Parts: sequence; structure tokens; C-alpha cells
Amino acid sequence: MTWPFPAPKDDGAARHLVRGLAMPDIALPTTGAREVNFSSLDGWTILFIYPWTGQPGGENPPNWDDIPGAHGSTPEAEGFRNLYRAFEQSQARVYGLSAQTTDWQQELAERLGLPFEIVSDAEGRLRQALKLPTFETGEVVYLARLTLAIHEGRIVRTFYPVHPPDAHPREVLAWFNELVSRKGR
Repeated sequence: MTWPFPAPKDDGAARHLVRGLAMPDIALPTTGAREVNFSSLDGWTILFIYPWTGQPGGENPPNWDDIPGAHGSTPEAEGFRNLYRAFEQSQARVYGLSAQTTDWQQELAERLGLPFEIVSDAEGRLRQALKLPTFETGEVVYLARLTLAIHEGRIVRTFYPVHPPDAHPREVLAWFNELVSRKGR
């Protein structure tokens, strides 16, 4: 399938998210009714960051169809859901993260049957601490789509820009499996 929406370009906005950068010591709420702090998780974590998910029957934000990289959060989440067992077998936990509230994210998690938690950065604490790339429409700031591979609280790889979002989970799993087979866990 050809992705029908504009592709994002690498604008350099994630260039500072380099290998070895420590995740900030920030606890954020999840759809699992708990908090997670990426700086203190052991082992491997795959954190896919997405701009926004709509709800059935709702409207997209203004000009959403024209913003490169805006569309695709639901297919990306479904892709990580479909590959969840493979990530788990490879000893990596998966989280999604957006700036939406946990209540909003809970609808998505239930509707899609996600086996992993979605993390809310509604207050922008992680966004500000990591200087995550963003875009704005309708006077609202959205996180740009990117994925962080984190090991023992430090970034190992940043995937940015992400395109197409529906194929991205397979890209991340292939990279991770190659890394694990070369270096061991």
C-alpha cells in the first residue's frame, strides 16, 4: 500500500536524541492506572511517540491531512500490537506515548485491544525535558512521530522521521532483532 498522506522530512529536530542520552527522571501516567519512569526501567524499552489519535466519529485537528507525518497513529499502534509478542519474546517492552490525556488514550487502548500501556505526557514534561520535536495546528502543540529504543534508561537509537507509520513497527523489530543477534541481550 502507498501511504496516502504527506511524508515527513528529516528536519534535524531529533538530532540531539543521541545514543547514550539518559532519559529524564520523570514519572508519567499510563493507561494501566500506574506511572512509568523510563529512566529507571531495566532492560529494553521501545517507546513509540505519536501526535494524536482520533475517536470514531470525531473530526481531525485543522489541516491534519496536509501536515507531513500527522496521520497514522492508529495503524502504527495496531502494528506494535500485532508484533507485541515478538517484541516480548525478544525481551523488549513496548509503550506508546502522546500528549493526550490518559482518559482519551484509554479509549484507544480498549478499542484496539492494546496489550501494552499508553503513556500520557499531557503536561509536556517529557517533551520539554528531551526537547522532543513538535508541530502545531489549531493553536495546539502535537508531538512529532518518533521512536526511541531505550536500554537501562538510556537512548540507544532514535527513529526519526517515521514513515510510513503502519510499516514502522516491522522496521523497529527488524532492527532490534538484528542488534540482539549481533550483541546478545
